[in-house]
Amino acid sequence: MRNFRRLSIVVGSRVNDSTPTYRANVRENATTAEQLERATAASRVGGGPKAIERHTRQSGKLFVRDRLRLLLDPTSPFLELSPLAGIDLPYGNVPSGGVVAGIGKISGRLCVVMANDATVKGGSVFPITLKKQLRAQDIAMRNRLPLVTLVDSGGAFLPLQAEIFPDREHGGRVFYNQAIMSSMRIPVIAVVCGSCTAGAAYIPTMSQEAIMVKGLGSLYLGGPPLVKAATGEDISVEELGGADLHCRVSGCTDHYAENEEDALETTKNIISTIGHEVTGWDEEEIDSEYSPLWDPTEMRGLVPPSNDHRFPMLDIIGRLVDKSRFQPFKEKFGRELIAGSAWLYGRTVGLLANDGPLTEQAAYKGAHFIQICENKKLPMIFLQNTGHEEKFSDAAEAARTIAARSHMMRRVATATVPKITIVIGDGIGSANFAMCGQTARPNFLYLWPNARIGLCDLQSQNTDVISDKDDARRGAAFSAFHSSSRVYDDGVILPETTRKILHLSLTAALQNQSHC
Repeated sequence: MRNFRRLSIVVGSRVNDSTPTYRANVRENATTAEQLERATAASRVGGGPKAIERHTRQSGKLFVRDRLRLLLDPTSPFLELSPLAGIDLPYGNVPSGGVVAGIGKISGRLCVVMANDATVKGGSVFPITLKKQLRAQDIAMRNRLPLVTLVDSGGAFLPLQAEIFPDREHGGRVFYNQAIMSSMRIPVIAVVCGSCTAGAAYIPTMSQEAIMVKGLGSLYLGGPPLVKAATGEDISVEELGGADLHCRVSGCTDHYAENEEDALETTKNIISTIGHEVTGWDEEEIDSEYSPLWDPTEMRGLVPPSNDHRFPMLDIIGRLVDKSRFQPFKEKFGRELIAGSAWLYGRTVGLLANDGPLTEQAAYKGAHFIQICENKKLPMIFLQNTGHEEKFSDAAEAARTIAARSHMMRRVATATVPKITIVIGDGIGSANFAMCGQTARPNFLYLWPNARIGLCDLQSQNTDVISDKDDARRGAAFSAFHSSSRVYDDGVILPETTRKILHLSLTAALQNQSHC
């Protein structure tokens, strides 16, 4: 039993839910939550009812989310990553980026799972598909979690091959990462439950173990039509690259499955031989003694829909941490940054939260506290609201602030403990870097629906040369939905679900930390 009183301060307070401001915030944030719910629901239906019908009825395959349902432990949470990927891109909509990715339990072990959705453009790999795959692999490597890939892909979308093939962070990086994961002793498993054409053929062959489904799985660089065009030979899919060929003759795959259910059961058996079962992933395993004193759903009324207003940071922290208790650090110094220790589902964490630009004092305070967390091996949680870029009184003040922020950036970049960032308001300018933005490689980064991301905010730009149309377009480009559709983050989350998401992310990040 934790002695919560050892953390001296109860932060936050009861809210008056009858005030006009509170009610207005609830209404506005409910509208944004509905927008998020609609976008998430749209991503879950893949290529739409007709495409799913062709995939399941005509091809005899399982829909991607049914595959995940059979693979993952029942009733256990699945932390889906970047579900809004692929919305409103220059080359069209690619729901969920054409691949479902996330973290869940398989046979009691935490794993990163990514599964092609062949109902989206026939499983073709678009630039956004590749980006999401690489991010899933990065999360597996950073957190040392086994990677399971359910492959059903027609390979690269050739009209966009210039954005998929040539660069170091393009298609070949997937195979490079698989080799690096194997060298790090991170298990890499592939299930061939559909087409593995062209570059996709290397995913199972670069995996440590591969399962292939009879009659559905196929693995080759070029299919029967290409063979016919090149040699004039007629050959079937099974003869060219089916499960019998690769399990009995070529040896490219290691396990023969009669159907998809058999393949997924084999995968679970393989995972059961790896590592140890995770505890604490399911919320029912966590004692209710850790609940905050204040209701997290009240954050909908506390968070202003416009980031032009100040955020009640201590009220927000009080609805995220155990028993709403918090031990502040340098409480009276650099007050633009709140820093201190708290518990999250029984784990001690360092917490940094800014409400506005980082001043010189705030940045030095942050650098100092990050060093303490690193020395104590405390995982860090960043709550980021940078506000608008401030105006400096003179060049000397600007220079001192830049130097202080640089010091904090160095501490963030070199910290080896797990780091999780939530952008709850604005993530603008250099303060975004110092508060562990994506360039600082946090283990996970999420946005609230009202969040905005950018190098500089709209108010600081030269409005004389920006038309109303440009202003609307630039405003949309700052939004959380724009960011998440391009996989600049790991997902848009609601304020009231943040505590649970932090728990799942922290559990994943700490699961195999002792082996790093």
